[in-house]
Amino acid sequence: MTVKVLAHTAARFPSARRPLPLAAAVCLLSFALFWAAQRVAGVSMIDLMVYRAEGQTVRAGADLYAMRATEARLPTTYPPFAALLFTPLTLCGVPELRALATIANLGLLLALAHLSLRLAGRRRPGAALWVAALAVWCEPVWTTLRYGQINLLLAVAVLWDLTRERGHRWAGTGIGLAAAVKLTPALFALFLLIGAAVRARSGSGRDLLAMTVRAAAVFCAATVASAVVLPYDSLRFWTATVFEAGRVGHAEDTANQSLRGVLARLLHTGEPGPWWTVAAALTAALGLAVAVRAELRGERAWAVVACAVTALLVSPVSWSHHWVWCVPAVVLLVVERSRWALLGTVFCAYALWWVPHGTSRPELAQSGGQMALSALYPAAGAGLLVLAALRPWRRSRSASACSAPPGDGRRSAPPPAPDRSRSGRPL
Repeated sequence: MTVKVLAHTAARFPSARRPLPLAAAVCLLSFALFWAAQRVAGVSMIDLMVYRAEGQTVRAGADLYAMRATEARLPTTYPPFAALLFTPLTLCGVPELRALATIANLGLLLALAHLSLRLAGRRRPGAALWVAALAVWCEPVWTTLRYGQINLLLAVAVLWDLTRERGHRWAGTGIGLAAAVKLTPALFALFLLIGAAVRARSGSGRDLLAMTVRAAAVFCAATVASAVVLPYDSLRFWTATVFEAGRVGHAEDTANQSLRGVLARLLHTGEPGPWWTVAAALTAALGLAVAVRAELRGERAWAVVACAVTALLVSPVSWSHHWVWCVPAVVLLVVERSRWALLGTVFCAYALWWVPHGTSRPELAQSGGQMALSALYPAAGAGLLVLAALRPWRRSRSASACSAPPGDGRRSAPPPAPDRSRSGRPL
């Protein structure tokens, strides 16, 4: 019954029978209600204020990585290139900046929905509006807009590359820029490089290599440019700050939905040490293997989802709002009419916030049930990797089940004769 309901939903939500004006009206209404709910909640957009402070620090020529912003005294954690991009945020007042950031993020959500559908092979008009109208209420997207984060921008940049036609001359630039702003997307470049190495002599291998080279060139150009403008900050970041995982926050924080966060809560320690190192290394190897295998089978959508999930799992800190990659993952499952599309409820339940959390670090004393709730995103990510890994096996079983048994005495029907024009040539 569940599969039939999901199949019915998958067939209807992108349907052309739902007119585009209706989809636009529903999406606009959803966005308006969302905006009103965020205003009632009194969101501070605290991360946006940190970005603005970084831009002000760059303009003032002050020490970027000694800066502390907002009442929470949050530090700079991104590479210097990001701070350069944040300088325009200082050109308007805070109320106007918050409104502009919300509008921009809602626009990026529409772009993410469109690219997610394109990745999954669906391009029906109006479908992105329906997806965005629903996705704005899932916890990662809600929290991204609540904090004024840049997660949607990075995801759109990466998906823009990975949904281009083969051999597109700009493919790779989005990944390079995203990695220059925040290092985690660099795993997509490694994924492309491995795929290129495996298919070194084929046309697809050359395309993957070209994307990798462009991504690396853009990343290096952005990093060198920021080093020229901010030499002291660049030296400090690449020699010291980049290795300070604790600078971002406590590992055991409930919002940290990475393997390191899960292990910190499981072991009741603020630093899981070698346990996390081993787990992250194994997960990175297995996740990249699954992603590359999917890419070599021609299943780009599953390859992208597997790579994104792997990056989120192995990162030292993956806040819940970093999991906006749930949008393309769930879209893919719905389009394929998979019963596992119900994983989407994990990202809409807000269950990780049901456990004790706060500045007193109550996560260090979580019970078993509380640890399970605060590990829902990594569990869902692991499930997606398993689904991607098992696809060839499931497909082979399905194909063998549908084929007729040998020796049953039935003769296959001959292929139909081709239609011919009056000249006698096949049409």
